[in-house]
Amino acid sequence: MTRLPLQAVLFDMDGTLVDTERLWWEAVEEVAGRALTEADQPKVLGRPVEHTAAWLSAVTGAPAADLADTLHREFADRVRTGIVPRPGALDLLDALARERVPTALVTASPRAVADTVLDVLGPSRFAVTVTADDTEHTKPAPDPYLAACRALAADPARCVAVEDTQTGVTSAEAAGCPVLAVPSLAPIATAPGRTVLDSLEGVTPERLCAMLPRELRVLSWNLWLGGTKVDDHRAKQLKVILDTDADVVGLQETGGTAARELAEALGWHHHTAGQNLGIISRHPITGCLGDPDVGFYGAAGARIRIDEAFEVDVWTAHLHYTPYGPYEAAFDGLPAAELIAHEEVRLAQMRDTLRRIAQSAGADRAVILTGDFNAPSHLDWPDVEWPVTKAAEKAGLRDSYREAHPDPAADPGHTWSPVHPEHEDGSGRPEPQDRIDYVLHNGHGLKALDSRTVVSGTPRAWPDVAGNDWPSDHAAVLTTFALYHAE
Repeated sequence: MTRLPLQAVLFDMDGTLVDTERLWWEAVEEVAGRALTEADQPKVLGRPVEHTAAWLSAVTGAPAADLADTLHREFADRVRTGIVPRPGALDLLDALARERVPTALVTASPRAVADTVLDVLGPSRFAVTVTADDTEHTKPAPDPYLAACRALAADPARCVAVEDTQTGVTSAEAAGCPVLAVPSLAPIATAPGRTVLDSLEGVTPERLCAMLPRELRVLSWNLWLGGTKVDDHRAKQLKVILDTDADVVGLQETGGTAARELAEALGWHHHTAGQNLGIISRHPITGCLGDPDVGFYGAAGARIRIDEAFEVDVWTAHLHYTPYGPYEAAFDGLPAAELIAHEEVRLAQMRDTLRRIAQSAGADRAVILTGDFNAPSHLDWPDVEWPVTKAAEKAGLRDSYREAHPDPAADPGHTWSPVHPEHEDGSGRPEPQDRIDYVLHNGHGLKALDSRTVVSGTPRAWPDVAGNDWPSDHAAVLTTFALYHAE
């Protein structure tokens, strides 16, 4: 498991890089004709001029446009004469420049005010500048930070935003950025993906890198009767796991010993349940979940400790293979209602799995469910509300592959079957290709960054499979998660 690489640092301006929150506060007090109080902060701090002007207009009855002009003038006058960089701000900007980490200025102030501040800080310090004039919606909407990331060709999850107000924090987090909050006037609480410090003094590029979420790569894989249909299957299985750089693998059809043998060869931890299910992990397994004597079909889980602050429950499920809905649809022409009715056995197995997951995890624990469900997804079939995946969704589990690839027509993600282009009965009928293997998650401290199917080489079709590099009749599913926790 690794940290994501730091692609850029996105700085708020007022109160973060320069001590202008005080100047803005004084300007609003001047226009309001009274001292502001803590109750006024949500209308003043981190807000564009137009928002504060509209608030003052509602209170005073003066035209909002006139108040905005006056606020602009009062604030600009104070900026020109009283701007002061915040402690540690210039040192951090210089350190990022030495490390060649791009920076952006992302402010709710208008362009004229930003340019005045940039004259003091040095405009060459920033590769991109986004002001209130540059997006349709400004903070707390995510638009400014999303615009900065687009301009830098950067992933928000790989960019740290530095903010001083809750309004700015809300904007950056809505865009998907980890946040370093350095409160100027109002306190800000810690939260997952958010670090709160008193000052920028002593903050280094390395410290910002450490704020980025860690990656966890989870593989779901049906081994096909342990892999025994393919020569030298264990070595080929190990190669797949190493090539994908997976951290955790949820296994089905283990043949009883595959989870243990693979884990021992890798120097990993493992949990085996029944004769069919297993989980292997490069991180320690601190608890075994579910029924250890589960039958060939069912589910098993393991609690995995990523570090002292983060544990995740990873489950693997294998649901009954018959009757198989895609066959009934393609070969028998059954309508949607009958297809759904025939899912009763798998639906009961999924409900039992979801019940066990809920009992073990409680309300807040991160959960990942891998598995061969032997059922298509309701997200892929426009005319069939497949109930197995619907039940998982209703329980709060998200489909990582469809998060990464929302369009099933463009990215079908088929996992059944790389070795069955034709049906096994010798009729020559095309085998229905479908997505029946999954990596689901509940989003608690987890964000799916990417998901893809995995097949090695170009497998030969059944029955000529013994020499295949790919030792299974299913494609595997590999999802890369970002992990978040409060600091």
